[in-house]
Amino acid sequence: MAQRTVAADPAQLTVLNEFLRDFWRAAALAPAGMQFFELALEEIFLNIVMHGVRPESMPLVQVSLNRVAESVTMTVEDDGPQFDPLSLAAPDLSAGLADRPVGGLGVFLVRELMDIVSYERVGARNQLRMVKTLAS
Repeated sequence: MAQRTVAADPAQLTVLNEFLRDFWRAAALAPAGMQFFELALEEIFLNIVMHGVRPESMPLVQVSLNRVAESVTMTVEDDGPQFDPLSLAAPDLSAGLADRPVGGLGVFLVRELMDIVSYERVGARNQLRMVKTLAS
């Protein structure tokens, strides 16, 4: 398992993307599967940045990656305010663009891309776990 911890600062997304690429190379995984994790990481990390940062505090975000057989698990933890992104209602994709509220598609997309997505509040930390089985 590999871990990286960064401040919830948008500039740190490049650090996390490099961490993901390094893990992918070290695990000798096919590059095509990495795109699912890049997109999920960006969506979840930027949601933490946008909604978890308060003037009085800067949450820390820890990303863990683990490969077991043909699946990869990515866990994103933060010490920001409690928030379960899976509690959000699915967006109405049948509504016209002008009728849709801004936001809400990122978490929906992560749920569609990954095989398993779960949330848990562990002590004072939000923990979002995403699992994807990769094609051989």
